[in-house]
Amino acid sequence: MEYFLHILIMISIYVILGLSLNLIVGYTGLISLNHAAFYGIGAYVIALMALNLHTPFLVNVICAVFISGFIGAIIGFPALRIREDYFAVYTFAFQIIIFSVLNNWVSLTGGPIGLSGIPQPSIFTWRISSHLGFAFLSFLFLAPLLWIIYRIVNSPFGRVLKTIREDEVLAEASGKKVNSYKILVLIIGAGTAALAGTIYAYYISFIDPTSFTITESIFIISIVIIGGAGSLWGPIIGAVALVVLPELIRFTGLPSSVSSNIRQILFGGLLVVFIMRRPQGLLGEYFFHDNSLQK
Repeated sequence: MEYFLHILIMISIYVILGLSLNLIVGYTGLISLNHAAFYGIGAYVIALMALNLHTPFLVNVICAVFISGFIGAIIGFPALRIREDYFAVYTFAFQIIIFSVLNNWVSLTGGPIGLSGIPQPSIFTWRISSHLGFAFLSFLFLAPLLWIIYRIVNSPFGRVLKTIREDEVLAEASGKKVNSYKILVLIIGAGTAALAGTIYAYYISFIDPTSFTITESIFIISIVIIGGAGSLWGPIIGAVALVVLPELIRFTGLPSSVSSNIRQILFGGLLVVFIMRRPQGLLGEYFFHDNSLQK
């Protein structure tokens, strides 16, 4: 039972990550390769606050979301003049920088050793210590987030994001402040990714930089691409598929060293197949083509 609850918790975490990245990639057309960095920022902020300041759970979550969103805005401003492939390279570089900071700032982050002993969270009188409790907590965060994102993408704001994705020049000619919309969607995406990081850090009670590498960013964008960019339900299907399918390898009896390599091959193979044969993903309305999202 605990194993299945663990799978549900990890699915919830990656659904949150997929939904947040989908706002940036699927709805705005900005190919971002640094989502694991914001995921890690959220995890490290709550870990440091919980271990050093002993602040309440909800305060830690709010601080993690706001700090990550603020950093998202900071990296967003220099990127306003960068488009398409150059934006992807820019975000890739930021991902490498954040990983290097987490890995080398030993006095703050613990370096490669990481941070352990993160205390169990409490919400008022409810102390979360079991798999069932964390599963309920993750769904408690996911359900309103799904509703909020649904409202965003179906609002005038969401329609402007789609216009930017389809034709940025047209959006500017229509009088829309494109740069402001880009910055705002990067802030929302970064803050939401940090929310997933807070759940992960409290659940695992240990974090280190290897959980927030470029490989993790590629995994998150794979969730969006395979599930379907530009679709509200796409990241949910993608997260379920990419979390559950590799778990099936465990039942083959292969050594862990072999199964981990097969898992990476599976991820890469699925990504190649979908980009070549079904670039709009399983449920996507839009797809990657000629370095942009086309209808």
